[in-house]
Amino acid sequence: MKIVSYNVNGIRAALKKGFLEWLQAANPDVICIQETKAHKDQLKVAEFEKAGYPYHYWFSAEKKGYSSVAIFCKEKPNNVAYGTGIESMDLEGRNLRVDFDDVSIMSMYLPSGTNDARLDFKFTYMDEILEYLTILRKKLPNLVVCGDYNICHEPIDIHNPKMKGVSGFLPEEREWMSKFINSGFIDSYRFLHPDKQEFSWWSYRANARANNKGWRLDYAMVTKPLKEKITRAYILTEAKHSDHCPIALELEF
Repeated sequence: MKIVSYNVNGIRAALKKGFLEWLQAANPDVICIQETKAHKDQLKVAEFEKAGYPYHYWFSAEKKGYSSVAIFCKEKPNNVAYGTGIESMDLEGRNLRVDFDDVSIMSMYLPSGTNDARLDFKFTYMDEILEYLTILRKKLPNLVVCGDYNICHEPIDIHNPKMKGVSGFLPEEREWMSKFINSGFIDSYRFLHPDKQEFSWWSYRANARANNKGWRLDYAMVTKPLKEKITRAYILTEAKHSDHCPIALELEF
């Protein structure tokens, strides 16, 4: 099973940049999308079906043009879970899950801490989602949580590890990532590439992408029961429909 995760920074903008053609070439079984910035009724969903994804699910923020996640599948899942039941995060359309026989897959868009109020919201979300996933794993032990975590975990995950006081690389955020992993998850990319430095997000400023001054903010976190199923994990840096690029995980069942 090939799973791709991609923060598209606006699905309508990405479509204009050749997203559908890229999707057909990449050909994942499941793609988790973050920051669609759209409601389903604002899109021509038949285009996704023609591209080979007859099963597409959307969980959008109450506020139009903001946040929101989606999952496209080639095969029909057994179950689809919209949100978490935690009102603050569900109002912003941040979590969507599909369950198959062998694995459950969540598309998650963790908040960014752009100012003090949003940083407080981010920390609350982080605490609540960890508690939620700890309980969920008891019911669904084979779980993949992929998406934009808006956090660089280790110095190797950021082009300038001396950066201080910036959300995304704060000590508290990094400590939470360690806590998240230690709760029973595997960072699939780092598991297979312990010393490789690649990024999944670049600022639009100062020609950051051309100079590869990036951050690794996107992860496919896999629960430990799936460890032996991980065959590949990689970053698709050539895809340029967003300020992020997609990441991929392949599992062998």
